[in-house]
Amino acid sequence: NTDANATNDAGEETAETEATLAGEVLGDGSSTVAPITEGLVEEYSATQPDVRVSVGISGTGGGFEKFINGETDFSNASREIKDEEVQKLNEAGIAYTELELAYDGLSIVVNPENTWAQNLTLDQLKKIWIEDGTVKKWSDIDPSWPAEEIVFYSPGSDSGTYDYFDEVVLEGADLVKAATLSEDDNVLVQGVRGDKNAIGFFGYAYYLANKETLKAVSIDGVLPSGETIASGEYTPLSRSLYVYVNNESVKSEEAVYDFMKYTLENAGEMSELVGYVPLNDDEYEAGLQLLEGLR
Repeated sequence: NTDANATNDAGEETAETEATLAGEVLGDGSSTVAPITEGLVEEYSATQPDVRVSVGISGTGGGFEKFINGETDFSNASREIKDEEVQKLNEAGIAYTELELAYDGLSIVVNPENTWAQNLTLDQLKKIWIEDGTVKKWSDIDPSWPAEEIVFYSPGSDSGTYDYFDEVVLEGADLVKAATLSEDDNVLVQGVRGDKNAIGFFGYAYYLANKETLKAVSIDGVLPSGETIASGEYTPLSRSLYVYVNNESVKSEEAVYDFMKYTLENAGEMSELVGYVPLNDDEYEAGLQLLEGLR
């Protein structure tokens, strides 16, 4: 009987320590990853009301700048960290760990009234988006399409989505100068929605949230979906989404460790909820072990 009481006391004690965590956790970065983190922050606040988690959306590159300056505990990214960012972190003496959160399929979208560009080859996509000094019309891509000027909407150059598109589609060539750029995906959504000749791209979750008013284009015959993104069939536009954590923050701040642990334990469910594709359980488990190792 005494044993039962002892366990009970210990249980109550754990519940109490859990409930009395306090502190501030600061993150920034990718607008693509934001729906996952924002959802988790909201649910986490119910379990830890005294921990304040704030997440900015400066884009992957902008987020890494703050991370390098030591302003944040974690940085959301929709691409892998670049060599020059790694170098700057080393110079700043900041040790970090990369944790994978979910998969995303970068979605190419057009206005619902666009009845011609339903399917594009990767080559056509390049031809549309690479700056070549001409004013591009749809009929330049396919003579049977309207002789109307194409209107472009793209994530800003601080965005990991822009970087990823640059790498796999443009292959380092310049993006069309005529494009409207914005770090805010909602600006892109509204732009494409408002113009019959518009084309844009962003993460799959933003397409799903707006699929009533936008149309996804299939690339080489494959549409982005949970299945095609997870299987890798939606290539080369499917990618991993990450969070990078400051090792020292995890080690020294209980609240940072606790929120990151909560993130990995719930990222699968949340990513599905907001329209991304979860990793498998083993992958989340591996992330949790990495996090644990930082302690």
